[in-house]
Amino acid sequence: MTHQTVGHGRPYERSGPLADCPQDRLVPPGSEPRCPVDVTLATLGGRWTPLVLRELLRRGQAAYSELSGALPALSDKVLSGRLAQLTAAGVVERHRTPGWPPRVHYVLTARGRALEPVMHSMWEWGTAVRDDAP
Repeated sequence: MTHQTVGHGRPYERSGPLADCPQDRLVPPGSEPRCPVDVTLATLGGRWTPLVLRELLRRGQAAYSELSGALPALSDKVLSGRLAQLTAAGVVERHRTPGWPPRVHYVLTARGRALEPVMHSMWEWGTAVRDDAP
């Protein structure tokens, strides 16, 4: 009788929902992401980015001051950076209204709204972990 140990036995099987990302598509940090998980992480990467997205999903659109008020732990520099990151990724559009003082509001694009199920899954997972904590 042979003894099966962890890591031995059946070889790694490429099946399931994440099997379509072959190893050769994984790239080192700093390179253009090609793996779908890496593309998503590049968009949502950085501390606070998912929370900025959460606020925009809750509101539909928001002025900078509304986002700043909803996320008081963020410095203006970090919030501006996260909004620029989401804008560059095509998740958010920045709209400037002429006049004095100039008004700017941020709106989710179709690509941004498509992230709602991802954020919902993060919410559910976080709620389960939080509620199961000792």
